Amino acid sequence: MKSSLARLALALVPAAALAAHPGTRAHAAPAADPGASAVAGVRDLWQTSRDYILAAAEQVPDSAYAFRPTPQVRSMGELFAHVAGSQRMLCAMALGEKNDFPAAGATKPAVVAALRASNAYCARAYAISDTDAMRLAPPSDSISASLLGTSRTRFYVLAMNAWHDNEHYGNLVTYMRLRGMVPPSSQPK
Repeated sequence: MKSSLARLALALVPAAALAAHPGTRAHAAPAADPGASAVAGVRDLWQTSRDYILAAAEQVPDSAYAFRPTPQVRSMGELFAHVAGSQRMLCAMALGEKNDFPAAGATKPAVVAALRASNAYCARAYAISDTDAMRLAPPSDSISASLLGTSRTRFYVLAMNAWHDNEHYGNLVTYMRLRGMVPPSSQPK
């Protein structure tokens, strides 16, 4: 997990910062876009996964919410609910708020509603400034405290949320393919 987050962080370092090595004036990169920010870059990654996960939750039929490829893994409905709950927890940390959201229900309408609510909540978290993102994220509950294990920045938490959503979208792609469905990322645009 740490190496994935490190690669994500490196991908978000502006090219101008990487090119600003002393003595390399001939190869200096163009000035960075003044409207760009590190948080906006992570937000873009999160929004892609967020949209695919919500589309999958809406497209999967109610009857497939109980599907699990093996007894050892979450069902599709449990996986969607897990994403909704994790997003709420991580985005509460990024906002410095208490995670007091109820758990998602077990039915498709309840899970889709929970995903929509967590997406709306996280949109607030991904709107924080880069300056605020460099502040330490307080744990929002006992689970998040044990998850972090140490002080992390709010940016780290936002990156972790984007990574986590993308990881589980990959699970959902496999689940959908096993059910003969085409996942949203492979559907014609």
